[in-house]
Amino acid sequence: MTEPYKGILPIAPTIFHDNGDLDLDGNRRVMDLMVDQGVDGICILANFSEQFLLTDDERDQVMRLSLEQVAGRVPVIVTTSHFSTRIAASRAKAAADAGAKMLMMMPPYHGALLKADEQGMIEHFKQVADACGIPIILQDAPLSGVTLTVPFMIRLAREVPLVRYFKIEVAGTANKLRALIEAGGEAVAGPFDGEEAITLMADLDAGATGTMTSAMIPDLIKPILTAHAEGDREQAAALYARVLPIINYENRQCGLRSAKAVMKEGGVIKSEAVRHPLTPLHPKTREGLIELARALDPLALRWAK
Repeated sequence: MTEPYKGILPIAPTIFHDNGDLDLDGNRRVMDLMVDQGVDGICILANFSEQFLLTDDERDQVMRLSLEQVAGRVPVIVTTSHFSTRIAASRAKAAADAGAKMLMMMPPYHGALLKADEQGMIEHFKQVADACGIPIILQDAPLSGVTLTVPFMIRLAREVPLVRYFKIEVAGTANKLRALIEAGGEAVAGPFDGEEAITLMADLDAGATGTMTSAMIPDLIKPILTAHAEGDREQAAALYARVLPIINYENRQCGLRSAKAVMKEGGVIKSEAVRHPLTPLHPKTREGLIELARALDPLALRWAK
């Protein structure tokens, strides 16, 4: 795929052994599974990848093995967020040099109170863009605690043209996407839905051209985007209604642990471990997730068998 990037670009989980060490083979298997799921791209080292629990050396290791395993079959997006502009730019250059096609970044923040002002954010993204020379998708998510207004995002896109994709996952996403598209025009190359596709239909109706879900069931979500893009909203809505219960369960009950649980159940990976202080799914919660997954029969449950 070439620009403008669109479709489903899911977040890859980072796979660990039961003792918390990186499972390199498991991570390679996840890359192969995701390509076979028919994804339009793969995003690594994001929040759903437990990026905040990895050392810098581990980040580099996961990035390089992922790009090597995917081997150009689909674009790979590398998350390079950091409060430090110097570190974010260094990560960006390393990702671009390694073969990443796009970066994903949150605005600079640290904890609840350390944030840059709007001019500081412009300068932050400009230095990152200068270092990497590849497109950037700005992640607008509550986790950062940074309010990104539509006028500011349009200003950012116009002053730093490589920031031309936007993943919106805040309350009222559809309205924000609609305003962003109307105000941004050609400066907005890719308005994306996020948050596990919990508001996907409303966001597609608002003009979203893609979504960044987890890696749990992208093979079942992609046909929704295809039908909607072809003008068959009725079919898209029917397909969405079928998967919405498990999307809701993932979003409200399981979070980033959901994809690992389904992949472990299907034999794709040997361990669904998350790193402390994250905790495993409660057995009953996991049981509910797998029950919903089995009714849908996603590729993750069949791929390794």
